[in-house]
Amino acid sequence: MGSVLCLEQVVYVVPAVLTLLVGLNPSITDNVVWRSLSDLHSAACLVGTIALGCSLFAYAKSNILHEEEGRELFGLVIITIWMNLCRNSAKNPLGGIRLMVAISLSLFPFVTWLYIYMNSEMRSSWPTHCKTVL
Repeated sequence: MGSVLCLEQVVYVVPAVLTLLVGLNPSITDNVVWRSLSDLHSAACLVGTIALGCSLFAYAKSNILHEEEGRELFGLVIITIWMNLCRNSAKNPLGGIRLMVAISLSLFPFVTWLYIYMNSEMRSSWPTHCKTVL
């Protein structure tokens, strides 16, 4: 369990640090090291998304939001899309559709959580570690 928790932390910390660097210096996306880390992490997230998708397809018992793998799958999809937006942000400033995608990605986890929190039927099937959230 400890190694899984550590892996989950890395999956979310790496894009957070890469995004922070973009926020501090947008031209860093032209840096070979930054691009390589972004591409490598996005590729790993894509592989994880495919693996979780296959697992959900084979073993899901109900709504994918009820499954831990389903929630993690959405997290990996968000990371992959977000890193792609960051990777191309120096050359193509956010505008129009790209801005709407960025805003939607930012709000999606909160809106989903609010929907599940307000839906008592879905909340009743939460695993124990999720029931302590607000």
